[in-house]
Amino acid sequence: MYRWFISVLAGVMLTVQVLGNAQQPFSAEGIPAVPLPDPPVEYDTAEGQRIRVSVVADGLTYPWGFAFLPDGRVLVTERLGNVRVIRDGMLDPTPLAGVPEVYTGQALTGMMDVAVHPAFAENRWVYLTYSKPTENGSVVALARGRLDGQVLTEVRDLFVSNGTGGGGASRLVFAPDGALFMSLGGALGGRRSEAQDPLSHVGKMLRLRDDGSAPADNPFAGHADAQAEVYSLGHRNQMGVAIHPETGELWASEHAPQGGDEVNIIRPGQNYGWPEVSYSREYSGQRVAERPWRENLVQPEFVWIPSIGPSGLMFYTGERFPGWRGDLFVGSLMTGRIERTGHLERIKFNQRGLEQRRESLLEPLRRRIRDVKQGPEGL
Repeated sequence: MYRWFISVLAGVMLTVQVLGNAQQPFSAEGIPAVPLPDPPVEYDTAEGQRIRVSVVADGLTYPWGFAFLPDGRVLVTERLGNVRVIRDGMLDPTPLAGVPEVYTGQALTGMMDVAVHPAFAENRWVYLTYSKPTENGSVVALARGRLDGQVLTEVRDLFVSNGTGGGGASRLVFAPDGALFMSLGGALGGRRSEAQDPLSHVGKMLRLRDDGSAPADNPFAGHADAQAEVYSLGHRNQMGVAIHPETGELWASEHAPQGGDEVNIIRPGQNYGWPEVSYSREYSGQRVAERPWRENLVQPEFVWIPSIGPSGLMFYTGERFPGWRGDLFVGSLMTGRIERTGHLERIKFNQRGLEQRRESLLEPLRRRIRDVKQGPEGL
């Protein structure tokens, strides 16, 4: 049976199978939690497909990203610094040894994404983005190691960003040409302006070779006033990346403060506007920018008002969900700043490749959906 997998912050992995006060609180927490489904539960969906949802493994602590190995094992990062292994539906109690030291002293720091090299079967390279400790806190770094049993060997940093000590999310995805895209967020608070500075890695999408160097055909390669790794700029905090299966283009989800969350099609050298333009409001309620758009700044493909906290992205390409083939799936951490309203959002495209409709899935689980990927079965 064909499966795809979802990472949930409660510390579980799920599969979905086709079946035939002086100050107001930052977020509202009145909706109670519910236990995870045991036994599996079934739901109807808008395209007439019934699905079954079951728990694959639990016991994880703040899972953030995951990647499949050719033998069916799943590597899962935990934000507090571990990389775990799920094998045959069981979570190995022992984390991988050899991972780099991780800083977790503030929000938006820790162990983040994991990706495996397209030629993993030959070279066994595993890539990790994480918060590297510094004297001033941390910076986002990309590390690579060779998986040998339960140990990462030959671990070293391939790329270390030039951030200034703040947190920021980072995702990884390999492109069809073998390039590695790495998002680097953290354009928050006093670092907002760095999103518009091509000399800073903060608030950028980066494009790297598999050894961490910058490709010569990057849009800013050879420019004295920009970092060679920068592929696009004007981002706040990107939380999901995916390659479109037909066009080969990079798509990325991005958090705004309140409303104005985005999904963008990332193109070389383009400026996506943060914080000069935005559909969002500050946490205080004021507008982030006077205008939501401006000439020469790229408009988002999708916008959410209220915000849904978009996270992992996946284009479905399998055969077992025929009504969903080609659809984009977006993990949601919460809707409208209300806890336990996370869900999985499905975006349907029309024949012109434009948005036709959206469907919210898995809302009854009341979980933060951090990542979503299509499983290897049947591929």
